[in-house]
Amino acid sequence: MSAPRIFDHRARALRLERAQRLDGDRFLRREAEESIAARLAAIHRGFERRLAVDDMDAREVVEAEDGAFDLVTSVLALHAVNDLPGVLVQIRRKLKPDGLFLGALFGGETLRELRAAFAAAEAQTLGGISPRVAPFADVRDLGGLLQRAGFALPVADIERTQALYRDIAALARDLRAHGETNPLTERSRRFLRRSTLASLLENYPRQDGKLLATFDIVYLSGWAPHESQQKPLRPGSARTRLADALGVEEHSAGEKTRP
Repeated sequence: MSAPRIFDHRARALRLERAQRLDGDRFLRREAEESIAARLAAIHRGFERRLAVDDMDAREVVEAEDGAFDLVTSVLALHAVNDLPGVLVQIRRKLKPDGLFLGALFGGETLRELRAAFAAAEAQTLGGISPRVAPFADVRDLGGLLQRAGFALPVADIERTQALYRDIAALARDLRAHGETNPLTERSRRFLRRSTLASLLENYPRQDGKLLATFDIVYLSGWAPHESQQKPLRPGSARTRLADALGVEEHSAGEKTRP
């Protein structure tokens, strides 16, 4: 069964092309790139053959040789694919044994304020809600996807950035600069009504009189399996008691009874 087509890849590509032409501050992309670089610098080993997965077409195929790369990176691209589990499996297959994947994607509570304000505004003025803000995966779910894709030692963690905007136009300008305006297949093609915009602004959360926007970037890391990697012990295979390791005397807690 194919994955549901949540994202319109042609619309996504057009938005990314426009972002490259705009003279905007892509501060979130810069933050993600710097964080990926810092994580990589903390690993004291070389990575000769590298692959960047930063753009996907409608086929969502990672065009590269299997088992050929020491390192695969992806910066702010994977949150807009329809079959993320499948893409992660492809990435794992591109790695040599003991090769590393490092990725950054929007997730968690990203744009929660805009999502809630749009929902309230459309419910008040249109009597219904249309898809306005893309869904974002939870960090725990993303960690589970790494494990399902066959990565060893999978890790998913999250870093939050909150920005204040003087008006909705400033927020929209930053989203356009990042290529992150609405790419959903079921998005409304109609212009935003003035009454809906007014209601949106009434419902939008503010801090110090400015519009608050949350951006959560989830960082993923995982290794292609290799026999040299550390493996967890099987349940019941421990040979040292916890009391001995802690240097304390062990006492029975007594017999347990049900109430």
